Amino acid sequence: MEIKPGTLLSTINSPDDLKKYSEQDLEQICQELRQYIIDVVSVNGGHFGASLGVVELTVALHYALNTPYDRLVWDVGHQAYGHKILTGRREQFHTNRILNGISGFPKISESVYDTFGVGHSSTSISAALGMAVASHYKGEKDRQHVAVIGDGAMTAGLAFEGLNHAGIEKSNVLVILNDNCMSIDPNVGALKEYLTSITTSKSYNRFRDDVFNVLTKLSELGPNAQKYVKKIQKSIKGTLLKQSNLFEALNFRYFGPVDGHDVKRLASIIKDLKDIPGPKLLHCVTVKGKGFALAEKDQTKWHAPGLFDKITGEIKKSVPDKPQPPKYQDVFGHTMVELAEANDKIVGITPAMPSGSSLNIMMKAMPDRAFDVGIAEQHAVTFSAGLATQGLVPFCNIYSSFMQRAYDQVIHDVAIQNLNVIFCLDRAGLAGADGPTHHGAYDLAFMRCIPNMVVASPMNEEELRNMMYTGQQENMGPFTIRYPRGNGVMPDWKRPFKALEVGKGRKITDGEDVAILTIGHVGNFAVEACKELSTEGIHPAHYDLRFVKPLDTELLHEVFKRYQNIITVEDGCVQGGMGSAVLEFMADNGYKANVVRLGIPDEIIEHGEQPELWALCGYDKTAIINTVKKFAISRTTKTLAC
Repeated sequence: MEIKPGTLLSTINSPDDLKKYSEQDLEQICQELRQYIIDVVSVNGGHFGASLGVVELTVALHYALNTPYDRLVWDVGHQAYGHKILTGRREQFHTNRILNGISGFPKISESVYDTFGVGHSSTSISAALGMAVASHYKGEKDRQHVAVIGDGAMTAGLAFEGLNHAGIEKSNVLVILNDNCMSIDPNVGALKEYLTSITTSKSYNRFRDDVFNVLTKLSELGPNAQKYVKKIQKSIKGTLLKQSNLFEALNFRYFGPVDGHDVKRLASIIKDLKDIPGPKLLHCVTVKGKGFALAEKDQTKWHAPGLFDKITGEIKKSVPDKPQPPKYQDVFGHTMVELAEANDKIVGITPAMPSGSSLNIMMKAMPDRAFDVGIAEQHAVTFSAGLATQGLVPFCNIYSSFMQRAYDQVIHDVAIQNLNVIFCLDRAGLAGADGPTHHGAYDLAFMRCIPNMVVASPMNEEELRNMMYTGQQENMGPFTIRYPRGNGVMPDWKRPFKALEVGKGRKITDGEDVAILTIGHVGNFAVEACKELSTEGIHPAHYDLRFVKPLDTELLHEVFKRYQNIITVEDGCVQGGMGSAVLEFMADNGYKANVVRLGIPDEIIEHGEQPELWALCGYDKTAIINTVKKFAISRTTKTLAC
């Protein structure tokens, strides 16, 4: 989408172009930038509210800093659309999150202005500190290092680890706290209450502005006056607002709170802060979705709304002509309520993703038994372990890629103690347009190597329900259930619960010559492939393993005794995944067969729509058909040779 000619934004291809304008022009540039984001995202989709909320901050940062020499690190990156547009990617912005287009997140390989690749929260402070220490080591004393982090991301332990270290370094670091009381869902916890108390203290804010204006004038009288000014500032903050001690106790100089939508004042403050050495924190108060009324009113809904009418705000959704299967996450959410109604020991835990995981269904029905712990995956796992020691049955729902952040806790706090925690890993496999930071590629591999752990994956909604039902039974120990982003295959999915035999798979279709082994939702690709192959007189067998740990050894003995050609299919990494488990079984039991593993290859998979990525990685229906046909051609060739 082209920017309107004659606008100020149409002339800005880099921060240098931005700096050619006066401070009086910044407000108009912000208006045009915000409107351009609305124009493009409304027709192409993407993250919406977060970028609208930091338009003024983005413009002010690039106006006041000398980027890319000054290092600007965005946390998570949901809010970096304006940054991309101002740094030479305006013409490519319509390709955002599209296969072979620009990434939806900052990415080092994409632009020199993207100083650090992000996607998971709370990395910005540590990364910026590393850059600052490196600059100090190289003698680059004039280089600025800025981390922009939201109040939601600030709840993660990694953010506090970075703050703790930064406070003892003399490096030039500015942390900008973008405080909008939101991550994807509303923020929770004591830190949120703490920040709210700062921003709502009218007496403090009014008195602070009056006194700090006087102190600023006094500081111009010379170095001795500046020394006394610092003492007075500390005294005011210590007596009038005890909360400021949180950051200042970590040796950060705290500034704020300031209006995050006053672009001229922000630019002026950032310029002033460049001259202050050492670690600093600027507290900016913003509104997620600023400038689009509906997004300001319902910030969760407008985090990533999909396509919408920018005039009416109507979110565009296709209306199917027949009942559609539900999303796996919604099956999880409704099933949690059913299970919890029958078992009063069940509780639900999620790290800041109640709507994304659909645990919000249980939170509404049973608010005292469902917990949003904030962006804190490590805490979510160990908190679940603590609940389990007291006889409760926690269902800990974490996106697959975010579970990577809590791997030590899974081993140390759950598996070693053999506690019955059910890990429901949403967004397993290729997640789509969010790209490599969000693909759940590795969970089958990293979970199946843990002692005491059961690892299962449902082929459809009914199996998800039954696996959840199975996992909450007595003495099950650590239990992992992984399922993908998106819809299942069963419109009529709400069926009575059945306990599954742990480690027991099933035969979907008998056949000849070739056996296809699948786990999880990709089994449906094999079902479709087998139907199409049958029209050509090719009849492979199809087995759904259900469990990658423990393996169904009886089923595998049958497969290796009957078939010389075997295809494994999984929506996970082929290195160490289900296919690797099958090869290990083959080697351990002395079998010999031709085994082809289909799945995510040993490379970083970029962003795109899920079907595009399944095809790209070679494990969709077409890939399965082609692999079966290669075996069929090989068999025919050998027969003719005889």
